Formats: sequence, C-alpha cells, structure tokens
Amino acid sequence: MDGKKKPTLFERYLTREIGIEFKACLYFFAILFFYCVYKLATGVYVAGILHMAEMIFACYIMGYIQVYVFWNFDEGDELGGKEILGMVICTAVYTLLSYFLEWFDGSLWLSLGFAAYIIVVYICVFFIYRSKRRIDDRILNEELKAFQSEHKKVQDKDE
Repeated sequence: MDGKKKPTLFERYLTREIGIEFKACLYFFAILFFYCVYKLATGVYVAGILHMAEMIFACYIMGYIQVYVFWNFDEGDELGGKEILGMVICTAVYTLLSYFLEWFDGSLWLSLGFAAYIIVVYICVFFIYRSKRRIDDRILNEELKAFQSEHKKVQDKDE
C-alpha cells in the first residue's frame, strides 16, 4: 500500500457527526434569521426561547435525517431527483413544525412563505457545497502536480 490507511469506522462516524453539527448550526441560523425578521416586522423585539429550542432541536433531527436517510442531499454532486425529494420532504417537516408549534403565530401563509425560504436555503447550500468541493479539488490537483514535479526533480537528481 502507499502508506496511507483507510479511515477507521470511528473516524468516518466522527466526520459525519461534525457534518451534522455544522448543518444544525447553519440551518438553525437560517431559520432563526427568518423568525427574527418576522418578529421585527410585526413590531416584536423579543424572540421566544422555547421557539428557538424547538428550532435547534428540529435542525439536529433534520441533520441526522438528511445524512442517514436522504443521502446527505445538500452535499450531493448533482441536483437530481433524490436530492430534490430530500429537500421537499425536509422542507415539509420544517413547515409543519413551524405551523403546529406556532413559530409564526399559527399563520398558514407565513409557514408557506417559510417553506419557500427553506427551499431557497437548501438550494443555496447545495451550490455552496458544490463550489467548495470544486475549489478544493482544484487546489488538491495543483498541490499534487507540484508534489509530482518536485518528486520527479529529486528522482532525476538521484540518477
């Protein structure tokens, strides 16, 4: 082998857990932003701690569902059928939670507007992850070429 060992089961698990933690924070911030804009627009300058607890709890659960049930769709390579299905189902869950837990004072219209917002957030996150992977790939390829070039110089020098 080339001296590199395959990630252990624990390392793979830890990587997924860190990803879920990141997703929960990212989506919680996006949801909290919508919630706070709603509150400000209605003249309320305080946010409900219970609502925030519900939101972060929902984001953690949805993070696990996204990773373990829906193929980590927001980090997919292409925006295909299964990614869209994951987005729609997760958005539906967030929307139902927002309506039944009265994050927006039980307004069906605001919950539907929230659904549209969440879909946009998912699409933006998908494209951000894809762009980041492409940039990382380009950087790694450049580093590999530099390494190979340096390695070749050392081999030529030794001959």
